[in-house]
Amino acid sequence: MRYSIRGPRRGPALLATAVALATAAACSGGSAAGPSGSPSVPSPGPATSAQPSPTPTPTRTYPLSSAPRTVPAVRAHEPARGPGWKPAPTGGVVIAANSGGLADEGKLIAGELGIPYRGAAAPGPGDVELALGGTGAPESYTLTVRDDRVRISGPDEAGVFYGTRTLKQSVKATGAMPEGTVNDRPAKPQRGLNVDTARKHFTAAWIEDRIREMGDLKLNQLGLHFSDDQGFRIESDSHPEVVSAQHLTKAEVRRILALAAERHVTVVPEIDSPGHLGAVIAAHPDLQLRSATGRAPRGAVDIANPASAKIVDDLLREYAQLFPGAYWHLGADEYVALMAKNPEATYPELARAAKAKYGPSARVQDLATGWLNDRAAVVRPTGKTLKAWNDGFFTGGVVNAAKDLEVEYWTGKEIGARSPVSYLSQGRKMVNLNDEYLYYVLGEPNDFTYPTGRRIYEQWTPLVVRGTGPVPAKYDAQILGARFAVWCDLANSQTPAQVAAGIRLPLAALSQKVWNPTKPTESWDRFRALAERVR
Repeated sequence: MRYSIRGPRRGPALLATAVALATAAACSGGSAAGPSGSPSVPSPGPATSAQPSPTPTPTRTYPLSSAPRTVPAVRAHEPARGPGWKPAPTGGVVIAANSGGLADEGKLIAGELGIPYRGAAAPGPGDVELALGGTGAPESYTLTVRDDRVRISGPDEAGVFYGTRTLKQSVKATGAMPEGTVNDRPAKPQRGLNVDTARKHFTAAWIEDRIREMGDLKLNQLGLHFSDDQGFRIESDSHPEVVSAQHLTKAEVRRILALAAERHVTVVPEIDSPGHLGAVIAAHPDLQLRSATGRAPRGAVDIANPASAKIVDDLLREYAQLFPGAYWHLGADEYVALMAKNPEATYPELARAAKAKYGPSARVQDLATGWLNDRAAVVRPTGKTLKAWNDGFFTGGVVNAAKDLEVEYWTGKEIGARSPVSYLSQGRKMVNLNDEYLYYVLGEPNDFTYPTGRRIYEQWTPLVVRGTGPVPAKYDAQILGARFAVWCDLANSQTPAQVAAGIRLPLAALSQKVWNPTKPTESWDRFRALAERVR
């Protein structure tokens, strides 16, 4: 209503008149927003006796929103004017039609935000709606905040899950999700963490905590190196004699896998061979490789002995059934026979076996490559994508590694070291585990130093595969991603809790660079503070 001035007013009466006039001005569209975005109070104007028609309730104006504060940062945010969204008791999480597969994601984010999960229902004020649909890239999502509602949609469940991570982190960082629309997707399809559980036993609970951490960082791959010289860490039915006293039961592994599936993390198991098999050799000493002088290099099986292949294949078949994920790691690195100056002279039995199997020009490296291909043939019928370390691939032989093997590039320090480009130029696909930036080696032996999040954040990108220099950008599509790797060479140098604390910021930095490898806009100090706040 309109108030008229009937004479001088003092004290509270004058303040009431001013407020009334401000309200009338706002209703008529004549107000101007003050610095805070709220309507400002105009000076009193002349009185009028006209009775205008009813006007709408005044509305507050808002500045354009800013992008949500998350790790990794979202790649695109379309700002809008509005109050954003905050969790409230009247709101809840609902699932859109034909999106029933998102129940797990819905229940998780509802619990994290402290609001009810209502399942399949139409969204109302204050609600978060999850929906499957659209034609975006795998793992992409769109998150829209409008009219006191949040809608997260994506072409697959993983993308919608990542949208809920953005919502969770934004609320944790600022108390709200800003108005507007986020369109987000990862730059690389493989993003993760590798853990050496063979040299050091990590409990199922510790591994599960890392999976939760990875999910919040939008990392999707956990490598488990569970067999090495120092231990074999998962229960076995086919060869229980090789299993270490401290190990994961299969029931614990299934529990880990269930949580990983919920957080859209694929577990990549690795049984490394023909090196790094010391735990198997301890139970089967007849498999030990010996040189011409009788030396027995640790962890190396005799690949000319058919019994070596049989036991490894038994284990491959057993665990390929336990792990349902899309990947399998065959290892193949650091086979000691190929680290000798003259493998044929040092290991004449292997040289004779190579010639017998592959012809007079064959060498020990051909026998090793044939071993790798034979192990790949055992796992390939499961449909898994196969991986091997870069120093298990050789040139100049009569046998070549199978073309479908992905190169997991970690070092350029091996004998006859090959540059990343030598693999990429052959069309190989590659995952980056650059030991210069991404290797967390317990005890820091062999000139390793614990990597820092700052160095990864400021200097590394997925193109930096070896050392500190990038490969040409034309190979970017062949570099499928990266994993940060924990290796337990001096296992007692850190406790599991210290390892978890030590890798916390490096993992956050990695997550940023595999989600969006361009130069970050935030300084390291601001990124670090945000990473600590949202996790």
